[in-house]
Amino acid sequence: MSAHSCRPNHAFISATLFLYVPGIMVFHKEFQNAGKEPGLQIWRIEKMDLKPVPKQLQGNFFTGDAYVVLYTTSAPSYNVHMWLGNECSQDEGGAAAIFAMQLDDHLGGAPVQYREVQNNESVTFLGYFKTGIKYKQGGVASGFQHVVTNDMNVKRLLHIKGRRAIRATEVNMSWASFNRGDCFIVDLGKDIYQWCGSECNRFERLKASEVAIGIRDNERNGRASLEMVEDGAEPQAVLAALGPKPNIPAGSPDDETTDRSNQKKGTLYMVSDAAGSMKTSLVAQSSPFKQEMLTPTECYILDNGVDSKIFLWKGPNANTEERKAAMKVAEQFIKDKNYPKNTQIQVMPAGGETTLFKQFFSNWKDKDQTTGPGQAYSIGRIAKVSQVPFDASSLHSNKTMAAQHGMVDDGSGKVQIWRVEGGDKVPVDPSSYGQFYGGDCYLILYTYRQGSREQHIIYTWQGLKCTQDELAASAFLTVKLDDSMGGSPVQVRVTQGQEPAHLMSLFKGKPMIIHIGGTSRKGGQSQTGSTRLFHIRQSSTCATRAVEVEPTASQLNTNDVFVLKSPGGLFKWKGVAASEEEMAAAKYACSFLGGSATEISEGKEPAGFWSALGGKKDYQTSKSLQKTVKPPRLFGCSNKTGRLIAEEVPGDFTQSDLATDDVMLLDTWEQVFVWIGNDANEVERNGADKIAKDYVDSDPSGRRGTPVITIKQGFEPPTFTGWFQAWDAKMWDTDPLDRIRARF
Repeated sequence: MSAHSCRPNHAFISATLFLYVPGIMVFHKEFQNAGKEPGLQIWRIEKMDLKPVPKQLQGNFFTGDAYVVLYTTSAPSYNVHMWLGNECSQDEGGAAAIFAMQLDDHLGGAPVQYREVQNNESVTFLGYFKTGIKYKQGGVASGFQHVVTNDMNVKRLLHIKGRRAIRATEVNMSWASFNRGDCFIVDLGKDIYQWCGSECNRFERLKASEVAIGIRDNERNGRASLEMVEDGAEPQAVLAALGPKPNIPAGSPDDETTDRSNQKKGTLYMVSDAAGSMKTSLVAQSSPFKQEMLTPTECYILDNGVDSKIFLWKGPNANTEERKAAMKVAEQFIKDKNYPKNTQIQVMPAGGETTLFKQFFSNWKDKDQTTGPGQAYSIGRIAKVSQVPFDASSLHSNKTMAAQHGMVDDGSGKVQIWRVEGGDKVPVDPSSYGQFYGGDCYLILYTYRQGSREQHIIYTWQGLKCTQDELAASAFLTVKLDDSMGGSPVQVRVTQGQEPAHLMSLFKGKPMIIHIGGTSRKGGQSQTGSTRLFHIRQSSTCATRAVEVEPTASQLNTNDVFVLKSPGGLFKWKGVAASEEEMAAAKYACSFLGGSATEISEGKEPAGFWSALGGKKDYQTSKSLQKTVKPPRLFGCSNKTGRLIAEEVPGDFTQSDLATDDVMLLDTWEQVFVWIGNDANEVERNGADKIAKDYVDSDPSGRRGTPVITIKQGFEPPTFTGWFQAWDAKMWDTDPLDRIRARF
């Protein structure tokens, strides 16, 4: 299907679906709540109408359909994506384009608009679905619906591909679909089997497990069992579903054959009279460009077709018709240039430029003070919203403080917490709600209203120092609690340090406090150390948590606040770039540690502070780009496909995105780190420096001479670990595969 030839039959798009407000363009009734709260909203085109996709099923896409996706940050800033399945009809694709344009209009032209095509989505889009994006066969036309059911009569086979951006594609339920190089999920409803080919590597198994866990926890509401199956050791149920097993072919390398060396070349065109017959005139043949080339009264196309990307910039004073026709213009441009039809398109207003767009300019400066819809927000991965010149008072009236991972509400519902003890659950005293100890497991039951119905979520929080028995008991007790409530709750397992934003927001505005070890049992308290250090950071959704870390100066970070309790006193240390919300959370942390705190600013520390931490050490002092416009980016460099390539990790990255069998590249703009995993192969180790050098040299903004720092797994300096919250130096002491198996 050629997306640009989508000519919808407008007669289909029935007039009854739109609300008419005098003087305002008509918009669909679904858009009444669009962009009101941070997070993700997804609609599918059904019979030329829009139907919302339920929260738990977000990330599932039928390949015969078209979708409109809206992501809202707490700034707020907006991304509107139109997603087209490989088999969607021209009419549906055209309807999606019209709805995306209306949604853009409804939000005052402020969103960045993306056109996404199955299997070639933008990193921004893939970042919304950290546990993988799932392609399902069929679509509306063949009667397939997005419904959450307790129906266990599922029978499907998913092929898992990818190391950073994970894609699970539904394939024919037969051995002919298998190969030895990949993982497959045999989903039989109440039993989910993860089949691992004999040639697939550890990191791919890890990622496939995340997909399997996601299916169990979201689509089945936690009511399915998971089993890992090795090639050659298939249980009877798998053989019964697939028939006798033939010889399975070897895996094929990914078809990544395009030459990437010139992917950063761009050409800039001015668009004139987009409303009549569109014309483009050349402004500059090759990047880097100068920002002053963009005139506010015009629209421009930045052609990065060699890397399958086209950007269209809408000047703030360009005529309205021209701005509205922007997506059409970009599609026409792709057609005229004979670019592949899966070329990505990003359409952006002035002030809403994406990082990918800005990197083509040598001197890009963001205006700090802007008004109206063109706020200087940074799009995509907003590590902290503090670079947005927004008004804090409006933040408080904005009920939800949280987005990304299934923020069902703002956390103001009812919370009950139990601790797992001796195979049973014991209620936790409500006065200590929000405090979690690494030696314990907890069950958190959250109840809220959705419309007229009560809904429930059970969070099972598992400390890193709890016993195997408690882990097993926590899983068993979760199922028991779920059963006692008629099997309706959604179950979410949480490992210490990986708390989702929603869980962090349940404690009535107080930060979540995570103790490194110990237990909250009466009398079971292990002696806490005499010196304790808590790292306080606000997440992108404005929820804060205080995580206890090893009391050493190398843990400090200029972007955050730390609370130090020692025999010599209680200190509240404020990094240069820390926020007021983090200071407020620190005050709360001090109140439970006891004693009155001395507030100290970075650079003005008394000697007693350093001696309590065992002396002065280097720590993360570069202002995290959470504060500047360019967020840090993480790439994996791997030759698992037969050629050495670098690909970006989508979404907010964490320490567990560092693949121990790869070389990773962390670009913090002031410096580039090359991180070498212990299991990386020779080709990757030897080629890493060259990749980093090529990466910097090919940067379209023309930067040169950025320092490249090579570090080895297990020997990371604080300038590296500081980009990851609550870095755990012992994370790799246990096998990540064993850790994820424990969640099965």
